[in-house]
Amino acid sequence: MPVMTILVHRNGHTEEVSSIDRAWLSRSCEDVYVWVDLAGPSVPESLILSETFLFHPLAVEDAMSAVQYPKIEAYETYLYAVFHGIDFRAGQHGFATHDVDFFVGRNYLVTVHDGHSRSVGELREHASRNASILGEGPVALFHQIVDAMVDHYRPEIEKLEDRLDDLEDAVFDHPTSTLIRDILDQKRDVSALRRVITPQRDIISRLARRDFVDINTEMAFRFRNVHDHLVRITDDSLVVQDRITGILSAHLSSVSNRLNQVMKVLTVVATIFMPLTLLTGTFGMNVALPRLWGGDAAQFWWLFGTMVGVVVLMLAMFRRNRWI
Repeated sequence: MPVMTILVHRNGHTEEVSSIDRAWLSRSCEDVYVWVDLAGPSVPESLILSETFLFHPLAVEDAMSAVQYPKIEAYETYLYAVFHGIDFRAGQHGFATHDVDFFVGRNYLVTVHDGHSRSVGELREHASRNASILGEGPVALFHQIVDAMVDHYRPEIEKLEDRLDDLEDAVFDHPTSTLIRDILDQKRDVSALRRVITPQRDIISRLARRDFVDINTEMAFRFRNVHDHLVRITDDSLVVQDRITGILSAHLSSVSNRLNQVMKVLTVVATIFMPLTLLTGTFGMNVALPRLWGGDAAQFWWLFGTMVGVVVLMLAMFRRNRWI
């Protein structure tokens, strides 16, 4: 995949070009829309941001940084926004995310990401074949990318719910020493999701309220729909987090109950052996002791029978009190 992809929509057609004509960015070009996608650019490749588009140095620095939390900032002639999408390279941790930076101008859109944005890649492939994607303008394209990023959260939440079903079964049916790590991994994933979803919901809310002059009424309605999706995802994340907390509490209670059962058995054994130890210690003293009936051999059997009787009596008492 090339580092920089430039798509231009003019005269009703969208085509890929190798360089940008500065005239396309002037106010005189009303019917020309430009989309520049930078996938994992190096510092020299990112000079197009500062030298061609003349973006603010702080915005360029944020766009080139490895991680930026979701935000939106209005500059004199463009909007700068950061959104997070699902990182599909994350394996079992489905809510690992990567950020995509957007520069939304009057007739251009610039996207900067690490080269693994699924949403940007899908629209970039379709844009050259479907002229309407870029033909609606940069704000509409911005909305389509963000909408696709938000839609990709739903399948991951459903996968997480399936994993929680398995964890619930494991807590009660097949508890293992590694189960607590699995539960905490899921808890960490949901926390990461909420950390990016909440500010993104607020950003989309501002776009839906038309807090920025670049957003017209039609786009506000579209962003309102995205906002509704984010609200539902936020609510689902709260439910999932509560569910994980419940699973963790159930697991800890199960471990505590098993430990209590073990301690109960050990306590019963220790309690039974206390009188037996007293008897053997008393009759084992090297002093003259009262003799029971019979000869020397009978003394052993008297003592053994007494010990068996004590054990039976104590077990019967434990059973009657429902201690065992």
